[in-house]
Amino acid sequence: MQENLPFDKSKFIWFENQSQKNTYGEFRGAFTVAGKQTIMRISCDGDYILYINGEYVASNQYGDFEHYKVYDEIDISQKLRAGENEYFIVVWHFGEDSQRYVRYMPGVIFEILSDGNIVAFSDKRVAARKSKAYFSGDFRHLSDQLGFSFSYDATKEEDLDGFAPSVEISKQCEFFKRPVEKGVLGEFVMAKQIYESDSTRYVFDLGREYVGLCSFELEAAEPTQISVAYSEHLRDDFVPSKIGNRDFSFDYKAKAGANKFVGYMLRLACRYLEVISDSPIKIQSIGIIPQYYPAKVKPVKLESALDKAIYDACVRTLQLCMMEHYVDCPWREQCLYAFDSRNQMLCGYYAFEDGNTSYARENLRLISQSRRDDGLLPICSPCGLPFTIPSFSLHFAVAVYEYYMHTQDGAFVKEVLPRIEQILNSFVNNASGDVLCKFKGKEHWNFYDWSEGANGRLLEDDEGGIDPMVNFLFVRAYKAYLSLCEASGEATKIAFDIDKCIEAVREDFFDKEKGLWKMSDLYTELINSQAILCGASVGAEAAHICEKLAAGELIECSLSMKCFKYDAMLSIDKDAYKLTVLAEIRKTYEPMLETGTVWETAIGRDDFNLAGSLCHGWSAIPIYYYHTLA
Repeated sequence: MQENLPFDKSKFIWFENQSQKNTYGEFRGAFTVAGKQTIMRISCDGDYILYINGEYVASNQYGDFEHYKVYDEIDISQKLRAGENEYFIVVWHFGEDSQRYVRYMPGVIFEILSDGNIVAFSDKRVAARKSKAYFSGDFRHLSDQLGFSFSYDATKEEDLDGFAPSVEISKQCEFFKRPVEKGVLGEFVMAKQIYESDSTRYVFDLGREYVGLCSFELEAAEPTQISVAYSEHLRDDFVPSKIGNRDFSFDYKAKAGANKFVGYMLRLACRYLEVISDSPIKIQSIGIIPQYYPAKVKPVKLESALDKAIYDACVRTLQLCMMEHYVDCPWREQCLYAFDSRNQMLCGYYAFEDGNTSYARENLRLISQSRRDDGLLPICSPCGLPFTIPSFSLHFAVAVYEYYMHTQDGAFVKEVLPRIEQILNSFVNNASGDVLCKFKGKEHWNFYDWSEGANGRLLEDDEGGIDPMVNFLFVRAYKAYLSLCEASGEATKIAFDIDKCIEAVREDFFDKEKGLWKMSDLYTELINSQAILCGASVGAEAAHICEKLAAGELIECSLSMKCFKYDAMLSIDKDAYKLTVLAEIRKTYEPMLETGTVWETAIGRDDFNLAGSLCHGWSAIPIYYYHTLA
């Protein structure tokens, strides 16, 4: 990890000395430069937008923690003029723990350096106020994961009253420069109008899904309230913005006359936009300014047109799920899960030039920075909620091993090895004799897959107990740990007899008559695949299981877990099962070509009570198999 680099003179500042949920602060000041190169370092709690001399420069805070506080270093030289220059910063303090954010005190910290000399910095002399254009206070949520939507009042854009000296905020942070590149803004993609009614309701189509910033220009005869909703698909010709407790929309109050707006704070993922206004408006343009991570796609030739189309859809999905870190889906959640990102990293090693390994490393590093009292990883990283999926912590160990196999980066392994040891110790300490147990309580979601018998009991008191899956996943993670210790020259600090573990699990969960493993009395693809991968089933027994997997005779696993089924079969007989794997990929993924992205599950939009994602990074696994098999 890079060396600690604090701000020398700067202080965290806010407009008041308290944390309130969903608040927007504004900060302004002037500075003069004499050097040739001028940079601004900035970090905040939440998110920010930076303007220099009234022109947008940058936005998007890296998701982080106070013990791992990331700042952006931005070259603003080209935005400056002779003499005095002005900065204006808008900061959104989420102020509510979520799956994407840990709640701390609000604040922004910055410094401007011209040829290395500090010419401006944050302290109590900076003018600050609560934003008048952005609504602050309790507001509706887009989703549980995304948190608050927003409301913007354009009629208050010109109101500059209310600025006062900032309040210095006490925050104990360790600072680190952003470890990955910032997202790049592409050319505006204008949506095509496909519906209009009385100049108060419009529906627009972008042609395919994009991720980025909503931008529009419109005319209003008088101030009027507007709602902008977005979605990946239409239902009954309109945007289904309200799904369960979710509401994928934001509010905008138009001023009389010309309005121009870019939503820099909220990255949307959508194909369709719907605008509803209280009184007639004329929309000149609306669409998305794409924001993407600058990873270069590796050119690939595939003989089959179908295979190439599936491959391209997977790569595009992978790209749309890349923000400052991998996200599971850009529409509904935008969260970094240890398992989801494992699939995404594995695909990225093959899809992008240089394997995009530095990006993968920083995903792993950010995950490793998460802290819980029980030693496990939280459900996402960063995350302020108490929930965890224990199995994902085990997948993390395997993801680090796979990273090492593609990079030989022993230094990073040494850095994260103690975190892996914490995880493994948590499982060992939760064992009953030679067998590992599920974790108890509402905070532990013993989830393995969305398939039957494997999805655990979310938000319910789990009684714990023993199942084969947690043991098989632990064995794989433990083997990865032993390999990482050997690769990095570190001594192993955890002793566990995996042979005794497998033997004990076999007594209760292997059906000798059928020659299959069972999970909750169900014979599933997932548990039998993991049995082969962890070494619980070998030889003729493993070959028999593969025959059942290939014949489709076991309870099917979901898209994200198909990789384990394929890996198990290919590990036993690659030549025999290569065509079987490719044929299943073609059959499963061909229906997804209608959207040009790959779905969360094969059911698509109708899954999860009509909230199924049509762009989900964990389903991009065909990339890996097209490179290794085709």
